[in-house]
Amino acid sequence: MPRTGTPSGPEEKLPYRIELWGADGSNRVEQVLARAVSAQLARAIFTAAKGEHPARRITLRKGNRIVADSAG
Repeated sequence: MPRTGTPSGPEEKLPYRIELWGADGSNRVEQVLARAVSAQLARAIFTAAKGEHPARRITLRKGNRIVADSAG
């Protein structure tokens, strides 16, 4: 039986996600590269993803809010 107030889904447990956008410049997420539990870990993954995909748009998002964007 789940306890009240505890996260139930993976998105609640890992609220940050690092997204790789379409190579063709399309306005769509091609792949979620990673999810993270903390802002510090998410930033580290975001920085590494930018190094792995220097010509691609990478975003770091928490929920619907973009926290960091390699395009701007």
